[in-house]
This record gives sequence, C-alpha cells and structure tokens, in this order.
Amino acid sequence: MSFDLQALRDAVTEHGRVIRVVIAEVAGSVPREPGAAMLVWSGGQSGTIGGGALEFEAAERARGLTVDRVDRVPLGPGLGQCCGGAVVLVSEIYDSARVAALTEPYVLRNLGRAAEPPLVIQRRLQQVRNARQASGLTFAENWLLEPVSVPRRPLWIFGAGHVGRAIISVLAPLDLFDLTWIDTAPDRFPETLAPGVTQLIAANPADLVNYAPADAEHLILTYSHALDLELCHRLLGHGFAAAGLIGSRTKWARFRKRLRDLGHTETQIARIRCPIGRPDLGKHPQAIAIGVAADLLEHKARTEAKRDRVS
Repeated sequence: MSFDLQALRDAVTEHGRVIRVVIAEVAGSVPREPGAAMLVWSGGQSGTIGGGALEFEAAERARGLTVDRVDRVPLGPGLGQCCGGAVVLVSEIYDSARVAALTEPYVLRNLGRAAEPPLVIQRRLQQVRNARQASGLTFAENWLLEPVSVPRRPLWIFGAGHVGRAIISVLAPLDLFDLTWIDTAPDRFPETLAPGVTQLIAANPADLVNYAPADAEHLILTYSHALDLELCHRLLGHGFAAAGLIGSRTKWARFRKRLRDLGHTETQIARIRCPIGRPDLGKHPQAIAIGVAADLLEHKARTEAKRDRVS
C-alpha cells in the first residue's frame, strides 16, 4: 500500500489538524497488513487499520497526541483481541504546513535517533529514485519509507452489464488499477461512477482497442458474442499484458476456431483466458467478480514477490 497524499491534503484542508495512523510492522495474526492507514481528527476519522479495539484505542490516543509516536501493540494481552499477533503503529500529526512540505514520489521519516537510515531503507529509497517502485511501506530501526503512489495497473473492462458492474464494485475500492470502462451508450452505465474509473463510450467498442496501452490488461464482458469475438481479434493484433473473456468452455472452443480462421496462431490465442474467475464459485455476477479479483490480486502478489527476490 502507498501513502495517499491527496487524501491527507483533502482531510487537512477540511479538518485542520489530522493524525495519520499507519501499520508499520506486523507479527503473527493481525487484522490488516503493513501500509494500512487511517486519518483521525477531532470528531471523525476515515480509513481503517482493522477495526475493533485496536482501531478504537489508536484513534482515541491519536486525538490526544502532541508529538509523533511509535507504539508496539500486542493484540492479545494488550487489547483482548483474538488475533493474538502484534503491530507497530506510527501516528503522525499533520497540519497544512507539514503537508505542504511533503514531496513525491516517496515520504521518508526518521522516527528515532539514528542519524542515517539503515541499509534496507537506503536500498528501497534507491529503487524509488530509479523508478523501480518499492512494493510498499518499509520500516526499519524507526525509519519509515512509503511510496506516495504505487503505479496502478491499467485494466480495460469492456461491458457495463451485471458482471461488469460487479467487477468494478469490487476492484475500484482497492485503488490498485487504472480502470477504463467501455460500452456502447451512456445508459449502459450506472448514474454515478466510482472514483478513479474512466468511462469510454463508442458505438463499436472494438475501435478503441488501438488506444489501449500495450501493457494493459483486458476483461471482455459484453452483451454480444460477435463483439466479444471482434475484441479478441483486435486485441491479438494490438498486444496486451493479459486478457480474459467471460464465457463457457464451449464458447471458447468456438472462438478459438474462428480466431484461427482469422489468422492467429494457437500460441497467440492461448494468451486469452476463458472462462475467467473461479467457475467453482458459481455464475452470480458478484461471485464472478470475486473470482476475477482474486486472480488479479494473486498475480499482483506473485509479481511483487518475484521483484523483491530479485532486488
């Protein structure tokens, strides 16, 4: 997860003094991961570090702070939570002057006495500076480094029907994807779009394929088998990072034959995944969305783990 600088700016503008509480380190079973954060102010808060007694007490403590603070909190004996693990919470006080001093693409803080950052922080900092984005928060010897913005994966979703809407509802709050949502008419979409979703309308959505980034991922979920096939054909000619098509194995068998007839090789065609998601979860739109989201998140986790091993 990353430091949401815009959300902090907005909160400080609206509420004045704001305390940001972030999970910097975890051990054992805990409700949230490092990087999970909440903003706290007098009379309110946003975001979550996992709820329950941990969040309640952290918010109450934050409202009384006069200086930044690092707390090591055992969840079992300390709070009576059943998780049984422990977390390190960093609570920092922000006002307009301090927010204005923050810079991108990272926020680096010394919360202890060590004059120089430890080696692990220096290495992560170099990755950020070299545009090799660190995968998330790094905390060591009371030094805290957070990328301000983790590059979001471009994901194009063709189709604003029930499944498209369900997938958007699951993916948009994660803030991991640069979502482009395409269909044939405005009334195909909900009245209000989730923040961060770009709406594109075209009489023939396949004509928009040429405008997609080469590293984009695609989900094809339209109301028309003919349009689905045309999208597959155009994407195979354009290039993509990954592509998935909603449908049965029977539908995909027909599509493979037609795509071969259009000149694509078996190796090229095999890059498109069909069915998408987890068929064992069922065919309800929300079940399909959960399966698709799980696949996308697992891919993200594998990619980050591989990058961390290399670095």
